[in-house]
Amino acid sequence: MPIEPDTKDWTWVLQQPCADCGFEADRVPADQLPELLRSTTERWSEVLRRDDVAERPSADVWSPLEYGAHIRDVHRIFNERVRLMVEQETPTFANWDQDETAIAERYGEQDPIEVELALIEAAGEVAGRYAAVGDAQWERRGLRSNGSAFTVASLGRYHLHDVVHHLWDVRG
Repeated sequence: MPIEPDTKDWTWVLQQPCADCGFEADRVPADQLPELLRSTTERWSEVLRRDDVAERPSADVWSPLEYGAHIRDVHRIFNERVRLMVEQETPTFANWDQDETAIAERYGEQDPIEVELALIEAAGEVAGRYAAVGDAQWERRGLRSNGSAFTVASLGRYHLHDVVHHLWDVRG
């Protein structure tokens, strides 16, 4: 059975705790985003060094390797989105189909060590991007292609949820 594309609108996690992973976006101070994102890399390294890293728990669920490659790309995408929000007035982000990317980039066939190193690098870059956000810039806005509006702060919280939630997904 192939993986069914995720079509849910996860923006609700900004208003209420995630029933799965327990993440509470409204409890995350925006200025702590850089350190919180960096702190997840150690756990991702542990995941990507597991013996079963390339094994899917079932045919319709990504392997830890696929989740790790996804998170690497999430960091890259959000780095670009924050850059746009700081540099432009209310940019609209291009749509990103994570499932299409996973197939096209063959996430499940990538080298786990290369994914780990690239994930750490991407996390560091986006953490640096958030660290450079000035106090007045946290409220700058951007729009997803579906019209969902974010501030830099809410985008960062949404981003952190994705990283934390997928760590919950791959808990061993």
